Amino acid sequence: MKKTESVVAGVASTIRFDVEREAVAAALETLADRAARALDPRVADSVRYALLGAGKRLRAILLIAAYRATGGRGDASALAAAVEVVHAYSLVHDDLPCMDDDDVRRGRPTVHRKHGVIAATAAGVAMVPLAAQAAVEAASALGLSEAAQGEIVRTLMQASGASGMIGGQLLDLEAEGQALDATQLERIHRLKTGALIRASVRLGGLAAEAAPSVMSALERYGDAVGLAFQIADDVLDVTATTDQLGKTAGKDAAHGKSTYPAVLGLDAARARADALADEACEALQQAGIQSAELEYLAQYAVARPS
Repeated sequence: MKKTESVVAGVASTIRFDVEREAVAAALETLADRAARALDPRVADSVRYALLGAGKRLRAILLIAAYRATGGRGDASALAAAVEVVHAYSLVHDDLPCMDDDDVRRGRPTVHRKHGVIAATAAGVAMVPLAAQAAVEAASALGLSEAAQGEIVRTLMQASGASGMIGGQLLDLEAEGQALDATQLERIHRLKTGALIRASVRLGGLAAEAAPSVMSALERYGDAVGLAFQIADDVLDVTATTDQLGKTAGKDAAHGKSTYPAVLGLDAARARADALADEACEALQQAGIQSAELEYLAQYAVARPS
């Protein structure tokens, strides 16, 4: 990943997304306040804890960058926050004892370790309708038609459901202790991790009312970035420390999971991630989408330190 790392380092000083992250954080704060008014205090506290923890906000930033790259001129941060709610819910449930059973997330105790399993489980469930309502309201605020609002919610919910994250999580759990080949592993990761990343990019294009040919390019880009991100995660799980990651390092091996480094070897896994990042950028270029932000994010997905 040396070439990729140099590309990322070369543009990081000019593409930082600090303003966008702050806007998304403010939108998440508003949603946490809404949850506090509607939910049992124990569940509401769990929702707030899950939503407002530190994070890269990569999915939110991908949505905003795709929106801008395809002609969007409004403020898409509220829509981006809806994606982050879905992502946060997935992390809460992923960390539960009956799932991956993890104690650390984003450098602090996981939600069930902080607030208990019952409250954490309920919080994850509550965040799904919270995200759907937030997405509808954000799409309406951007002036989109009811049909477009419906497509945005459908895209978000499909990515989080049985044909997306939940389906991928089920396959991932079933595969523990089994030796998967690269094709089987890719199927799991395109669902469990890739589906929401792909949806984030698609949502940006939908919000900008991009043409079908542009949407197709964005989907190819998102598909490649989603898989590249997970391969990089697999690599980091065996090369970084718990302090660096903000979550438990070596967790995949401890759970008997197949990973890209285990299946392909560490160098080949890195090369595959780099190739996917290049593939994502090529999809943009072929469609005439000029976006330094999206190209940077594709490279960042594989060169990130955590």
